[in-house]
Amino acid sequence: MSLPTTGSPAPGFTLEDNNGAEVSLSDFKGKKNVLVYFYPKAMTPGCTVQAQGLRDIAAELEGHDVAVLGISPDPVKRLAKFVERDALNFQLLSDEDHAVADAYGAWGPKKFMGREFDGILRTSYLIDKEGNLREILNKFKTKDHHEVVLNTVAELGL
Repeated sequence: MSLPTTGSPAPGFTLEDNNGAEVSLSDFKGKKNVLVYFYPKAMTPGCTVQAQGLRDIAAELEGHDVAVLGISPDPVKRLAKFVERDALNFQLLSDEDHAVADAYGAWGPKKFMGREFDGILRTSYLIDKEGNLREILNKFKTKDHHEVVLNTVAELGL
């Protein structure tokens, strides 16, 4: 399986959101640009900072017609708690078998505290209204992710 590259169509998917409803990337085609961001685990420190940053720039993203979809291997119930606890204003999607993360190249070997394992590679993808992948973001810190996203959206003219 080849990984997506900028300029190519983004891999399609349908996943359950934090409310148990099915969400497909195709739901946004012709309507919204989409930020798909993969994060390792709901309600952990880094993931919380990243999600809160995106929550706090919702108005700016809306001004660029950008919808946010956060994807993690967490079960739906945990996502619902995360949304409620942090008053998140975007959908979180459950990818428990990490099939979507695999398709995007956001699943692979990691090192943490001296051990190696496979997990989510913190990566974000900007997809335009036509469903094409415009940018892959993987050089950021959780605390400045939202700024990198906004700057990239502006640079791309989305």
